[in-house]
Amino acid sequence: MTNRAGTRVSNLSGEMAYESFRPASLPPDPPIQVGGELLTKLIDANKKVAILEGLSSRIPNMSLFVSMYVRKEALLSSQIEGTQCTLEDILNPLIENNTNRDVSDVVNYIRATEFALERLKTLPLCNRLIKETHAVLLESVRGQEKNPGEFRYSQNWIGGQGSTIKNARYIPPNPNDMLTAMSDLEKYINNDDSLDPLIQAALIHYQFETIHPFLDGNGRVGRLLITLFLMEKGILTTPALYISYYLKMNRVEYYDRMTQVRRTGDYEQWVTFFLQAFADSAEDAIRTIDQLTALHDTNLLKFDTLTKRQRSSVLKVFTYLESNPIIDIQKTADFLKVSYNTVSKIVSILIEKGILEQTAKSGKAKIYSYTAYLNILRKDT
Repeated sequence: MTNRAGTRVSNLSGEMAYESFRPASLPPDPPIQVGGELLTKLIDANKKVAILEGLSSRIPNMSLFVSMYVRKEALLSSQIEGTQCTLEDILNPLIENNTNRDVSDVVNYIRATEFALERLKTLPLCNRLIKETHAVLLESVRGQEKNPGEFRYSQNWIGGQGSTIKNARYIPPNPNDMLTAMSDLEKYINNDDSLDPLIQAALIHYQFETIHPFLDGNGRVGRLLITLFLMEKGILTTPALYISYYLKMNRVEYYDRMTQVRRTGDYEQWVTFFLQAFADSAEDAIRTIDQLTALHDTNLLKFDTLTKRQRSSVLKVFTYLESNPIIDIQKTADFLKVSYNTVSKIVSILIEKGILEQTAKSGKAKIYSYTAYLNILRKDT
């Protein structure tokens, strides 16, 4: 079976025989047809991504928004893989004492994202960067026996729990074809293509998931690749666009449409689906930024009645809260290099102003939450 997406290849013989998929290199040949519904969705997605990008350059505390958004994306991307944990779990100030493996997975995804964004400043988006990011993702978590930072040397397959190569839903390229395909993909990412970058990002994500170069973590690395590519192309200057929520809500369609490309070579239906994901996700990010900005401005007004000295101390803790919306007094005091008593007094002021509330206790430590802020971020998780 061969179509413009690739061909099925026979491997081994006798009892051990199986067929793997060898993907054709990008861009598709014949070329993607940009017309009809695809074109309409492309214009809409580009418009919304441009509005989001414009917002990102205007908002003074954009870096705070992004650091929170990265955490939310890490959570959603990990949930697609079946990870069970909540936003509160990963924002818990006593996270080091929290040995929940699901939480460790998400925390590693955050580290991997931050690592990749930093690395992108010194290295083009290449296989080396992808492997290094993978190593951070799987560092000392449950995939660590799956060759972190290394492309696989063995055949993998995709199927339900307990499936074998005989009844797998999909068998990615064998190790030799995989290496060729990753080398071709690296060239495509770094070559100029006349296709719109959003279409390219959709094709790159499809291709990476189809190649499945790692024994574990392919989905998470493949979704991160979308953001990295759009930043590399200058479409985004901050990593404020993430599509994991859309993919999580449309998980079955997401997998079915990839399968359809491999089966029929119909890239257009896949790209159309992906452009909708971009448009919806950009809209969601714009809405979240607007809500967080409004909340920030409303709460700042509550400090107008304080003395100048009080206000400056309260602002220090308030700024910390916007990147750490769940706190305990000791850790906050240590981080801000102020006394425990000072933070304790400020926490009382923030409770009185209706900004903070005590939400839990861990041993002697009381845990306080910036609930209104968390409610905005918690949506969809």
